[in-house]
Amino acid sequence: MEFVIQTSGTYEEVLEVARFSEQAGLPAVALPDHYLLGRNEAAMATRPASDALIQLAGLARDTSRIGLVVLVSPVTFRHPAVLIKTAITIDRMSGGRFTLGLGTGWMDREHEVFGLPYPPRAERYAMLEEALAYCRAALADTPTGFDGAFYALEAFPLAPRPVGSVRLLVGGSGPHKTPRLAGAYADEFNVYMGDDLAGKIARARRAAADAGRDPDALVLSSASQVFAAPTEEELDVRLREFAAGIGTPVEELRDRLARAHTPVGTYVQLRDRFAELASLGITRYYVQGAFDRRRTPEMLEALGG
Repeated sequence: MEFVIQTSGTYEEVLEVARFSEQAGLPAVALPDHYLLGRNEAAMATRPASDALIQLAGLARDTSRIGLVVLVSPVTFRHPAVLIKTAITIDRMSGGRFTLGLGTGWMDREHEVFGLPYPPRAERYAMLEEALAYCRAALADTPTGFDGAFYALEAFPLAPRPVGSVRLLVGGSGPHKTPRLAGAYADEFNVYMGDDLAGKIARARRAAADAGRDPDALVLSSASQVFAAPTEEELDVRLREFAAGIGTPVEELRDRLARAHTPVGTYVQLRDRFAELASLGITRYYVQGAFDRRRTPEMLEALGG
């Protein structure tokens, strides 16, 4: 299992994490694409939410080896022409290190605040499928074009071309549509933790085969916060610190983490947990949450990252 830190904040903060990750030999760094960050109105009003794609373009020049991932960009934010042009630009600026993650979007509040259209979920899934097909057509060596209900692309030679391959990632929690879209279009399926994890993976692999793609070439990953410590006592301290920081009773936090299947445990317990995920074919885990200069490196080393 390889671990990747997903971070956010000011450019100086994400650059610190990217440089740490590169120095530590981690394979990539990931940024979320949100216009608001936080679990409540007060946090959203004060927590920096920068444009992730612009930050990744900066990291493309301020790093040299590490992969750069947007995890994930809501299809409601940008027309696929803007997405693919931005992706190719970051690809060229980084020497072929960029992964474009796409999803339906889920945070209604950021759409309300900025006045962005937020269609019903079924329509967002239809938009996502067309955006993925559009991106595949735009990245094809031979212009093929695309004509859909939401988007259209003429079969016209596009320049510049990427120097890498601009990997496409599909992420989300949908039990059927998301795995199908990942298998049919993506290079990486970021599958959320849950009861039907094996089923989602099987459906994605089956969709890849149905689309004439190699199921074994589909990279499987997951993402969430990770709460870990050397001992049960230290784990309890860290959970209480986090709960106090977000103004939530620790018992409520524990319940919420359990419902979300968030990895919580000692380092020994979580090594076993991640071994179980690896047995399902998941090879990468995006560790979300604030970067702690002492605890994050300690945790990654203890978990084998």
